[in-house]
Amino acid sequence: MKRTLLGLGAALSALVAAFGIWQLHIGVAQADRDDRPRFSVDPFWPKPLPNQWQIGQVPGIAVDKDDNIWIVQRPRTLTNDERGASSFDIPVAPIPSPPPLDGAARPQGSISDCCLPAPSVMQFDPKGKLLRAWGGPVDPGKCVEAEGCFWPNTEHGIYVDHDMNVWLGGQAGGAVLKFSANGDFLLQIGRRQPPVRDSNNTNGGVNGTPLLAQPADMEVDPDTNELYIADGYTNLRVIVVDANTGMYKRHWGAYGQNPVDDTAFGPYIKNQAPARHFRNPVHAVRITDDGLVYVADRVNNRIQVFDKKKVGGPCLGGATSPGQCGFVGEFFVETDTLGPGSTWDVDVSPDRQQKFLYNADGSNNYVWTLLRKNGQILDRFGRNGRMAGQFHWVHNLAVDSKGNIYTAEVDTGKRVQKHTPRDDDHGRRDDDDRDDHRRR
Repeated sequence: MKRTLLGLGAALSALVAAFGIWQLHIGVAQADRDDRPRFSVDPFWPKPLPNQWQIGQVPGIAVDKDDNIWIVQRPRTLTNDERGASSFDIPVAPIPSPPPLDGAARPQGSISDCCLPAPSVMQFDPKGKLLRAWGGPVDPGKCVEAEGCFWPNTEHGIYVDHDMNVWLGGQAGGAVLKFSANGDFLLQIGRRQPPVRDSNNTNGGVNGTPLLAQPADMEVDPDTNELYIADGYTNLRVIVVDANTGMYKRHWGAYGQNPVDDTAFGPYIKNQAPARHFRNPVHAVRITDDGLVYVADRVNNRIQVFDKKKVGGPCLGGATSPGQCGFVGEFFVETDTLGPGSTWDVDVSPDRQQKFLYNADGSNNYVWTLLRKNGQILDRFGRNGRMAGQFHWVHNLAVDSKGNIYTAEVDTGKRVQKHTPRDDDHGRRDDDDRDDHRRR
């Protein structure tokens, strides 16, 4: 998909002005192309898994304080041939909630030498060696319903906090789960129920925690020990809770609105004026060292930015200019993207200023590099494909202390990749890619 042209950007700016909405950047011009990091894929990361394990879709990836990499993956998404060493077929509909891992026994046992479903949560060292694996339908003892733990039907999102607690979200699960690094269950926020939009609900979950609706992502602020939840695939909000108790602190929608407008909205239209609401899903939330909160409003092709110390209070209708309701600004990526949208996940570079913002774009299958101070697009890497360094539905990314970017793919992508900063400060794309840039 071609990047928006400057003329179209000017037209959009006029629309924005007419609606009284401030923006950081419309995603059209490029900064100095030498002023951005470059990356090369490591085709040998991670190392082969033990136990004939195979992973399914990977809807979450995180880096812990020791630069180890964590993923959450969906073993139920393996096809029958991908789990050929299993003695069971995949269940067929109708299925209970949550769906089981195994269906009918295969009359003659396994159908091939490889493979078997892996546990849902996996930790790797920076060289790609598997350190531990636990949880999910392969390892149900880590989440027992009789003990108040309800594993999501569809795993979604992972975060490892400053105390090495592991946080998980999920679709059709209605809850966020907290575990120790070894998989000991610690806390559930919300409860399993059919997803119903109720973005202003601050109670109704387990032990008085907020009732969530298909939470997609989460992050703990180490300064306050508060958990920020992108909530999510049904609700239209970010909600903040105490990371120890799960009790409600505050919440907000687009432009810092509170209460959140839950009105049903129509589909996104290419290059439309910025919407006054989040669209589903509110897919990711990230906190930076300077106290800003970045929210990936995926289908609206934008990232909204908030001041964590000011957002979340009463604000009927939301801000109409920066500085109101804790709203700082917004910027856009590929506003002509339809379908699942262009802003799937965000993370920042590890330098002191956290100068660069990285955006996983699962529709166009790029990782965008933006200048964080104003959202200016500097570069991108990747493309739609199956080869190393290419993507199919790149869903999440995480950055370690050395600037390596780890990416995770869903749908039929079902893999993780490591992208290392290039030593060559004068790195160049191949001729076809340079031609593509000239055409834009």
